[in-house]
Amino acid sequence: MPKIISVNVTAVVHEENWAGDVGKTGIDKRPILGRVGLENNQVEGDVISDKKHHGGFDMAVYAYAHEDLQWWEKEIGTKINPGRFGENLTTSGIDINKSLVGERWKIGTALLEVSIPRIPCRVFAGFWDRPNLIKEFTNARRSGTYLRIIEEGYLESGDEINVVFKPNHTITIKDVFDAKSGDRSRINEIAKVEELSTSYKQWANKIASGQGDE
Repeated sequence: MPKIISVNVTAVVHEENWAGDVGKTGIDKRPILGRVGLENNQVEGDVISDKKHHGGFDMAVYAYAHEDLQWWEKEIGTKINPGRFGENLTTSGIDINKSLVGERWKIGTALLEVSIPRIPCRVFAGFWDRPNLIKEFTNARRSGTYLRIIEEGYLESGDEINVVFKPNHTITIKDVFDAKSGDRSRINEIAKVEELSTSYKQWANKIASGQGDE
C-alpha cells in the first residue's frame, strides 16, 4: 500500500546569494513527527519565502518519492535524507511521476490533487551546492509533483495514500515535465487538460497554437 514515510517542513531559513529573488529560502526541509495540518494552501510549520514562484493553491504541497531518492543516491553516490529535495511529503509505493494530472489522493483526513511538476531552479542547485543540478534533474525526469489541498485536514508519517479519483485523460506529471523540458510530442493533449494550473494551460495552448515556444 502506498504511504507517507516522512512529513518534512522548513528547519532552517537560508539567507544566501543563491537564495532567489527575495534573498532567502525555506527549501531546507526536514522530517517532523506527529500530525501536521494542511490548510490555507500550505503545510503547517513550513516556510515559503518567495511566494511569487512557490506556494499557493497549485503548489501548496510538494511530494517526492523515496524510490527516486534512492535512485539519486546511486546516481551521485551520496546519502539523501527525506526533505532534501525540498519536499513536504516523502512517499513510498507510488510512482509519482506517472500520476495523472488531476488525480486525487486521500491521506489522513486531507484530500489532495496532483497539479503540476516541480521545475528545478537555481535555489535548488545552490542549496545542494551542485552547479549542474538543474541539468541533472531535468535529464533524470523524476520531478515529483505539487499537490493542491482540496479538503483541509491532517496527516502524518505512516499514513496510507489512497488514490480516490482519476480523471478521464492519460496525461501524467512526467508528460508535463517532458513538455516543459522540450519534448512537445503531447502538447496538444496537454493543452486540453482542465486540471492543469491556469499558467500551464496558457503556456500549453500558446505552444499548441504555434504562437511561441515558451
